[in-house]
Amino acid sequence: MSDRVPMTLVGQQMLKDELKQLKSVERPKIVQEIEVARGHGDLSENAEYHAAREKQSFIEGRIREIESKLAVAQVIDPSQLSGERVVFGATVYLTDLDNDTEAAWQIVGEDEANLKLKKISITSPIARALIGKNEGDEVMVNTPAGQRNYEISRVTYTGKPPELPAE
Repeated sequence: MSDRVPMTLVGQQMLKDELKQLKSVERPKIVQEIEVARGHGDLSENAEYHAAREKQSFIEGRIREIESKLAVAQVIDPSQLSGERVVFGATVYLTDLDNDTEAAWQIVGEDEANLKLKKISITSPIARALIGKNEGDEVMVNTPAGQRNYEISRVTYTGKPPELPAE
């Protein structure tokens, strides 16, 4: 099914946790805020009421967005995968052939991407360049800083963010 959106188990859990927080905490809280603001009289000039309604609209929109993403999710557990080929969920260790530095990234869904945690979106230029390649392959990636040449030194499927040796 082509309209499925890939995400890892971790990404699915993050969305489920956010959804639970929105439904069980944020939604009841904003309903209460609206009731309090409504008690302050004339709604046409009640900034508190209008701000609370706007916040409610945002919360309801986010709930619908998360429910929609979860409905079309293709959940992939990277720890159940193996091999030397780069696919969604892989942690890819790279050697920059231009300056001999190492980098590592886990390829995840768009909602999970977090550069600080070394997780890149499947739609990013580097992930698109890596998908389908194998350990030992050289890959050219167009980055904002220019063209980079990498060698795929290792591919793992632990489901955990990559770790590089301390420098």
